[in-house]
Amino acid sequence: MTAWWAFMHTRVTELTGTRFPIIQGGMQWVGRAELASAVSNAGALGVLTALTQPTPDALAAEIARCRSLTDQPFGVNLTILPTTTPPPYADYVTAIIESGVKVVETAGRSPAEFIERFKSAGVKIIHKCTSVRHALSAERAGVDAISIDGFEAAGHPGEDDVPGLVLIRAASAALRIPVIASGGIADGRGMAAALMLGAEGINMGTRFMLTKEAPIHEDIKAALAAGNERDTKLIFRPFNNTGRVFRNAVSEEVVAIERQPGATFEDIRPLVAGARGRAALESGDVNGGLLWAGQTIGLIDDVPSCAELVKRIVTDCRLAIARGATLMEF
Repeated sequence: MTAWWAFMHTRVTELTGTRFPIIQGGMQWVGRAELASAVSNAGALGVLTALTQPTPDALAAEIARCRSLTDQPFGVNLTILPTTTPPPYADYVTAIIESGVKVVETAGRSPAEFIERFKSAGVKIIHKCTSVRHALSAERAGVDAISIDGFEAAGHPGEDDVPGLVLIRAASAALRIPVIASGGIADGRGMAAALMLGAEGINMGTRFMLTKEAPIHEDIKAALAAGNERDTKLIFRPFNNTGRVFRNAVSEEVVAIERQPGATFEDIRPLVAGARGRAALESGDVNGGLLWAGQTIGLIDDVPSCAELVKRIVTDCRLAIARGATLMEF
């Protein structure tokens, strides 16, 4: 007999082919086959991070490795950033399509130049946005769903500083395509709140980073799980590229330098180098580099398996919805 918590149905599960409308966010250096396959095996959508792989061929190999670990759907995150020496994005798109991946999460600038290619290959596009105006633009461009990032999120939450409680509701009211709530969600009560606000699924990065299968050092997981909701820092604010990271010696130094008159990005470049952050994740040196994390660390105090986490979230979501219904009885 199928367990009572075993399925949920929304337009997001129709789009992803998963049992639950839960998506693991794309995370640089973290979104590898070990994590994505475990998330997918738990009934959610695991996501590989394309640019974690150094070349499109390496991404194709990682997709094949993930497929050897799960027979469930999984996706790929492709973050498209404005840079003077961009990666070969078109070749990464080719690797995604030719590998048979059917869901892509795009982020950064608009994926408009690749939408036709993805659509022709039957790939569903979930685009991450931090504002309703950008979400509407992506909808017009033809994406299939929007992952709306509230100010609480790790990574780059935009420059509008609108938290999820407002942003999720505003986006779900404005858009016709499904909305996936991202940022500030780490448990079943958060998922229930997102669904009540009009979202049809949730996206979690930090929560999935703090699982047994996440391919980072256990000391990093322990440090973040011990943090509270005040233990993140906002960096890059003077450069209009705000990022939310864990409060450690490096992020404190970055903010101190940024506050100095006339500070430029070159003044902090050695501190924020991606290679330095990757080394910290692998070595367990909590103060070795930037550690990207959202305010949900204040809601996290354990490091479960992905299977345990997904089951707990779905169960607690249903209980929270039932409790809310009970409170409305007269």
